[in-house]
Amino acid sequence: MTDAVLSALREIRLPYALYEMDIHRHVEQALLARNILFVHEAKLNKGCRIDYLAGRVGIEIKKGKPNAKRLIAQLSRYLASDQLDSLIVVSWHSVKLPETIAGKQTQQLVLSQLWGVSLP
Repeated sequence: MTDAVLSALREIRLPYALYEMDIHRHVEQALLARNILFVHEAKLNKGCRIDYLAGRVGIEIKKGKPNAKRLIAQLSRYLASDQLDSLIVVSWHSVKLPETIAGKQTQQLVLSQLWGVSLP
């Protein structure tokens, strides 16, 4: 499931996102286009909600450049949930994340790097 979600999210092309909710809309469109069921603002634990839950894959969206220490702490709380097997962070800027947290896979999708090379 993680590969299917990543494949859908890799199709997102944003020239620039003004607000985090702009990214949310594009994530929803990408998931819907691939018929991937999801829950928006899914409750994982008391006081702990993740932006999207697609099967057992969590998706967390960050608009700016996230603070790595705070983000890892947040992801650790999410991945403590038995509802998640893996987690994808969608952000405009990259941040160094461990490959696993709590024994569960973490991946990062950096929107500013999805454009690739433009050929004539």
